[in-house]
Amino acid sequence: MKSIMIIEDEKTLREELSVLLQNAGYETLCVTDYENVSKQMKASDADLILLDINLPGESGETLLQDFRKQSDTPVIMLTSRTTEIDEVLSMSYGADDYITKPNNPTILLLRISAVLKRSARPSAVQKYHDIEVSTVKGSLLRKDAEQILTKNEMIIFQLLLDRQGEIVTRDALMTALWDNDEFVNDNALSVNISRLRGKLAELGLPDAIETRKKQGYVLK
Repeated sequence: MKSIMIIEDEKTLREELSVLLQNAGYETLCVTDYENVSKQMKASDADLILLDINLPGESGETLLQDFRKQSDTPVIMLTSRTTEIDEVLSMSYGADDYITKPNNPTILLLRISAVLKRSARPSAVQKYHDIEVSTVKGSLLRKDAEQILTKNEMIIFQLLLDRQGEIVTRDALMTALWDNDEFVNDNALSVNISRLRGKLAELGLPDAIETRKKQGYVLK
């Protein structure tokens, strides 16, 4: 289970974030003592930190800048500010992403998932039934047959694989592509799904991706 440290001084929001993340399968650690935030960040073994910019005492940006001297743990900045300069400063200080409050829960969870995946050491091989899935090579290998996936196809397949057996909406797939700097419109997504289905069919799994009308897709 991945753990997330929440550094947010607004109690209601902090508790809402904690419940949201726990319901999504994360373990949470909430900071409530703002006298020694830097020390707590450095001592934590959290997999990711949600850090508010506006905190009592030291600002989130100052804490981040100091934290980056010692750790490369992913940090997503939370702020109610909307100016571009705050985003630029946060990213220049080493933030992995930047979320403006109030945040959309679905978008926040997708952003967290994307940052954790980017920061993780790539596993040599994942498995989907008897297919070897290589995110490093962007390939699917079944016995002696191999299919090379495009970047978009790999992003789509990875999300479907991560949530195998669950409905993944088109909006979630579009967001995952957007989080990886890949812009696609609705028609392009359909084309990518079709091509991915074709490649899975070439490997002997023609019915791997099920369409749920007006809901999304399920990887069986």
